[in-house]
Amino acid sequence: MTTLKDRGRQIAAWFAGAHPVPRQAETEWARHGVAMLPLGERFDAIRVPASRIHAALGSDDPDTVDAALLDWLHGPVVRDVRTGSGLYYVLIAPDAAWEGTEDRLRRDVYLALPRLGQRISPVTYWVVQPERAGQLCDPARLVALLSTAEALKATES
Repeated sequence: MTTLKDRGRQIAAWFAGAHPVPRQAETEWARHGVAMLPLGERFDAIRVPASRIHAALGSDDPDTVDAALLDWLHGPVVRDVRTGSGLYYVLIAPDAAWEGTEDRLRRDVYLALPRLGQRISPVTYWVVQPERAGQLCDPARLVALLSTAEALKATES
C-alpha cells in the first residue's frame, strides 16, 4: 500500500524528471520552495489571467476558486500573483490539443513550480496539487470552463 508520503515523493520525482538535472530541482524546492522546470517534455502550461478564471467561476474568493478549479479541471494548477491580479497556470500534456486563446507555454520556457505539500511561497503556490505522478489537466475542460465566462459576459451586455 502506497502511503501519502510515498505518493508525494513519486509526484515530486515525476516533476523533477522534467529538469535536465532532477537533483537540481529537488535542491531548489528544498532551498527556495520553488523550482524552475522546463516545459515541453513532461508537461506544458496554459497561462490564464486571473480575471478570466474569476469571471468564469463568478468569484475571486480563494477558497471558492480553489474548490471550483479542482472540480472543473481534475488536475494541477499553479497560481502566481507577482503580476497585477495574478496568473493561473494549468498544466497539460505536451501532446494535448489546445483550442483556446490563452497562451500555451512550451519548449524553451521555464515555469516556477512550487514544492508539493504545505504552501511556502506567498506569490507562487499550488491552487490544485496533483494527486498522482503524471496527472495533468484535460485542456477541453479548461475550454469549457472559460466558455462559461464568455456566456456570462454575453448575457450581461
